[in-house]
Amino acid sequence: MSKRDYYEVLGLNKDSSQAEIKKAYRKLALKYHPDKNSGNKEAEERFKEVSEAYEVLSDSQKRATYDQFGHAGMQGAFSGRGFTWSDFTHFDEFNDIFGNLEGLFRGFGIGTDFFGGGLGSQGRRGGPRRGADLQYEIVIEFEEAASGVEKKAEVQRYETCGSCRGSGAKAGTKKTRCPTCDGAGQVVTSSGFFNISRTCDRCEGEGEIAKTPCPKCQGEARAIVNRSIKVKIPAGVHTGNRLRIQGEGESGLRGGGRGDLYIYINVKPHSIFERRDYDILCEVPISFPQAVFGAEIGVPTLNGNIQMKIPDGTQSGKVFRIKGRGIPKLGGYGKGDELVRVKIETPINLNEEQRSILKEFADACGEDVTPMHKSFVNKVRQLFK
Repeated sequence: MSKRDYYEVLGLNKDSSQAEIKKAYRKLALKYHPDKNSGNKEAEERFKEVSEAYEVLSDSQKRATYDQFGHAGMQGAFSGRGFTWSDFTHFDEFNDIFGNLEGLFRGFGIGTDFFGGGLGSQGRRGGPRRGADLQYEIVIEFEEAASGVEKKAEVQRYETCGSCRGSGAKAGTKKTRCPTCDGAGQVVTSSGFFNISRTCDRCEGEGEIAKTPCPKCQGEARAIVNRSIKVKIPAGVHTGNRLRIQGEGESGLRGGGRGDLYIYINVKPHSIFERRDYDILCEVPISFPQAVFGAEIGVPTLNGNIQMKIPDGTQSGKVFRIKGRGIPKLGGYGKGDELVRVKIETPINLNEEQRSILKEFADACGEDVTPMHKSFVNKVRQLFK
């Protein structure tokens, strides 16, 4: 029997919006609700059909694939040979439509506790399980980001219990097969077209239980400990960089591997330097005479002061580049530069002699003493000719 087009199933066309798709599904789900169609196998199949159509068309990626390839494009989208309820990811819609899940599944005699097993989507959880990843923020100085530094991360994490060695059972005792699931780790409930697997509540999917739990970890197989972990921060990092330290996260369960530790870098701002990628910018004040006659000034760098020549006639805002005095590039391929922007300071609190000399200087200069002023005046004259 050939499958019907998903749009046809929901009574829609290919141009339908997500809001229209959701509205159509709500209407049909209510129509074929098990409570309204007790014992009606055809209604059960229609309910499953509209749910399958909604699962595809409500997902933008699945919908795009279906629009291009039709049902052939959905062959790998669902478990087994086709759509099952373990493939349905919109059970929150049931709460939205019916108010609670109990009303929906009353017709099948199924309680809502099966959601603990994820409707089979999780699979058996009794096997090895990897430990969780951890995150930690380290704040470093500007200079430390430029040179590299070693810091310590004080983390709190779960580690395998040393007393029971991760078994959860008291030392000298062993675990026994769970009588509820008979060691399977899951309990399967079948009713109508549902075949629902949920994690065993008693053994939590492990298939075994400890009759005498470990007193140190209370049967959890892991215990919380505080660890101080050395972190080598390379030169060149900046705020937002993330370092991954493999295997320094939490311990896994039932032989699962450890998680990783992710270090997030936060670099403090500097009072003098401003970072621009791998270059650094430094603004240096100079006096009016230094700008006019030129001078040699001391300039701070990340490695101490150096002397830099200021040519005569330097304008305020001029940027000079000092090669190789910036931030090391991550990976060890050279350094950025230091950009020195000079700022000419206007003298204040002049005495009478100084004011008199500057006045004579201004009178002698006239309006054409500076090239910028001369250019500006010429442009104004051209504008008002």
